[in-house]
Amino acid sequence: MQTPQRIAIVGSGLVGTLLAIYLKKQGHTVHVYDRSADIRTVEFSGRSINLVMSDRGWKALADIGLDDAIKRIGIPVDKRAIHLKEGSLTYQKYGKEGEAIYSLSRGVLNRKMIDLAEAAGVEFFFEYRIWDVTLATATLHIGPSENGPWTDLKYDKVFGADGAFSRIRHRMQRQSMFDYSQEFMKIGYKELHIPANPDGSHKIDKNSLHIWPRGNFMLMALANLDGSFTCTLFMPFEGENSFEQLNDETTLVNFFAEYFPDTAAVIPDLVSDFFKNPTSYLAIMKCYPWTFEDKVALIGDSAHAIVPFYGHGMNAGFEDITVLNQMIERYGDDWNAVFRAYEKSRKPNADAIAELSRRNFIEMSTKTADTQFHLQKKIEKWFSEKHPDKWMPLYSRVTFSLQSYSEALAIGDFQNAIMEQIMAIPDIATKWNSPEVEAQLIALLQKD
Repeated sequence: MQTPQRIAIVGSGLVGTLLAIYLKKQGHTVHVYDRSADIRTVEFSGRSINLVMSDRGWKALADIGLDDAIKRIGIPVDKRAIHLKEGSLTYQKYGKEGEAIYSLSRGVLNRKMIDLAEAAGVEFFFEYRIWDVTLATATLHIGPSENGPWTDLKYDKVFGADGAFSRIRHRMQRQSMFDYSQEFMKIGYKELHIPANPDGSHKIDKNSLHIWPRGNFMLMALANLDGSFTCTLFMPFEGENSFEQLNDETTLVNFFAEYFPDTAAVIPDLVSDFFKNPTSYLAIMKCYPWTFEDKVALIGDSAHAIVPFYGHGMNAGFEDITVLNQMIERYGDDWNAVFRAYEKSRKPNADAIAELSRRNFIEMSTKTADTQFHLQKKIEKWFSEKHPDKWMPLYSRVTFSLQSYSEALAIGDFQNAIMEQIMAIPDIATKWNSPEVEAQLIALLQKD
């Protein structure tokens, strides 16, 4: 246990609430501030991408005894279901037998996390607008308007967990020697909806991540507990097959009939959902340092916003908390040491998962429809099952292990270079699981 302090967390999202529970269990007084209303009192829909929890997220929850409570509101997903344009459906297992990610509704999970945090003794202050922070004294400045007047709230520590457009980071950016970059993707997203059957069952397989890959755009769907699916359409803002082209009902309906014909039976409210829900943006944000002296720290998207194509935004944020807690256990009340070790450990891994997530859009939108890609994955799975000490597929390293993201990225690049040579073997499709291919894989691994 640390010496108790007064700690403020700005942001009541998933990372902020879990961090609050951790700090409360360390004996601190913890206040969480959010400019929005209590999510438990408002409808949450229209701009969401369902979350997937994997091993890194489960570890952060298990270490504090919350994993069972969260598993009860999730659905295990053990494979991709690939819906090809001509109507065929294929499946691609994620990992070994029994390995699965969990589909979680962002709204349902966030509400549950706030309930759990309040039960632990955390205090929440909703509809409090934090406009600025004095870094040297960990003082928050709140008020109804950015132009003041403001009320000062003094704390011992402040954590910025207020997302990609963090007000806390905004103040830190005004320091010298603070590196910051923000990149908007040319691709946006829009939420759609598959309702449950009249009896409450799911219209399509609930234990799959459904993907309709179409090159530079795609549709995906993840199941919810109530029998529905949250669907997300990813596509460019401009140009051919883009949001700017889908500007009237006829064009939209014809577009879906051409590219997603099998959705007509399961998305009855396509037109109303499409034109009601906003088109949202995707951004990659990087910065450093993440801390100021022993007073202020950034965590989660405030420090490293990424795109959602690996499903690791939440998992990376939860792993931030795991590492921060490890440093607290190691350094105790020396918050300077805690903060330095935390940011030094996490920065390269945050950069790695940002790169992995960017790349995975190409895999999901294009490669999942490619027979050669499926063959490569089949070879990797076959070889890894025969030689688990020699090979673990990249997806498994990222999702079903706790290996650092930076190591997973480096090893994944190394393995992909080997697979490029394997896929170039003449007649690989007919002898993919032969002793010859096995021997060549082993030789290439030993060579490098």
